[in-house]
Amino acid sequence: MKKKVFNILKSSHNNIEKLLSDELLQDSICKVVNHCVASFKNGHKLLLCGNGGSAADAQHIASELSGRFYKNRPPLNAEALHVNSSYMTAVANDYGYEKTYQRMLQASGKKGDVLFAISTSGNSKNVINAIIEANNLGIFCIGLTGKDGGMMNNKCDILIKIPSDNIARIQETHILIGHIICQLIEDNLFAES
Repeated sequence: MKKKVFNILKSSHNNIEKLLSDELLQDSICKVVNHCVASFKNGHKLLLCGNGGSAADAQHIASELSGRFYKNRPPLNAEALHVNSSYMTAVANDYGYEKTYQRMLQASGKKGDVLFAISTSGNSKNVINAIIEANNLGIFCIGLTGKDGGMMNNKCDILIKIPSDNIARIQETHILIGHIICQLIEDNLFAES
């Protein structure tokens, strides 16, 4: 068992090593931060979506921004689109699960907002429909996905693809990137806090 533990840790370490040498990915993270900072400064919000573990990541990132990360500072308007379970089950029942995020964006998304669309495969239909709706509404779209990118390729303004096809490695790297983004947004908006 100890060998398995070592191998899992090594696999995660190797994934991080790839990110350390990927300057384009690091540049993309900086672009994401700059765009989010500008959006918040202009009174807009950040909306996030995903399924399963990616939904948990969406909610986690939203909570770091709307609550606090490192600094005691005013809250930022960030929300995961799935947190209203009555809405989710009603729309899934009445319109189909693939419409859940699309309809919530129609209700609450505005031009100038930012959407974080998270899917390890890049093929989650409800996430893809959210991206399409975001594009229609003039909402800047940031995608987090795995190595292939799936159907999210060429649909997001910025697409960050984790160089792995292992779901666990992708998800743990998504939350690492989410934490980096949260810290840098906070540092940029609240430098004096």
